[in-house]
Amino acid sequence: MESYALLLGSTLSAGTVLAIAALGLLINEKAGIVNLGAEGMMLCAAIAGFATVVTTHNSWLGFAAGMAAGALLAAFFGVLVIWLNTNQYATGLALSLFGVGFSAFAGINFVQAKLPESTNYALPLLGDIPLVGPALFRHHPMVYFAVLLTIGLIWFLYRTRAGLVLRSVGESPESSHALGYPVRRIRFMAVIAGGALCGLSGAYLSTVYTPLWVEGMVAGRGWIALALTTFATWRPVRVLLGAYLFGGVSMLGFHLQSTGVNVPSQFLSMLQYIAPIVVLALISRNPAFIRINMPASIGKPFYPGS
Repeated sequence: MESYALLLGSTLSAGTVLAIAALGLLINEKAGIVNLGAEGMMLCAAIAGFATVVTTHNSWLGFAAGMAAGALLAAFFGVLVIWLNTNQYATGLALSLFGVGFSAFAGINFVQAKLPESTNYALPLLGDIPLVGPALFRHHPMVYFAVLLTIGLIWFLYRTRAGLVLRSVGESPESSHALGYPVRRIRFMAVIAGGALCGLSGAYLSTVYTPLWVEGMVAGRGWIALALTTFATWRPVRVLLGAYLFGGVSMLGFHLQSTGVNVPSQFLSMLQYIAPIVVLALISRNPAFIRINMPASIGKPFYPGS
């Protein structure tokens, strides 16, 4: 029973990496922008956050550095796709490849560095519940932040005027422009916000979840986060639950090995990548359901004069 509690706790930690990044990408896509550069942004943020913590010994400054790195790369991406109208998919892919190479170069001097394990905080009373208490309510603050971020994003998107405007820009930028809303500026702010969250996810990965720097350590999580938005049909709660689902799949291999199940390690490693493919294949069997929930202008450039 205790091993299952450990699996549950590790699932929440692993899912947090995916959830924060996927919620950032959700903001992008709600505004009509698809950013395939998540993997590269997370890698650059991971080394930025890790280097900052090694230098300053302050994990919160590491998170800030990661967010700044993610926001900076997202701003560059935003200028290209929003004002220069470059292809969103090609530009995002190029950004991802850049992030892979740049992070490897920037992290050369930090390969041997290690950080102390972070401190987990128990929620009052809840953290003392036998078995499930430590698994559910004794984590790093970022695990709780992912839940609060989901709640806050739901409130912002569906309960505020600003959220309504953001969604309208993703549905019909021409109509929003006709009503006087600065479509390009709104999209740009959404891209920066999404990039900052991807950066926070990368910094959390390298400074708390691991905590060490390894070249390419994001290991496809940026792509899984992208798939999560479609899997969740652009709904914040579903994004969070999907992140925990895929996080659980990635942890399942370690759990099986710890319990003595003889499963090839290569198969366990690819489980977390097979799961999104299978789920997306199942969802794609109902394209009408996807079209109903998908922002109508996602991935499409906006020309103010048209």
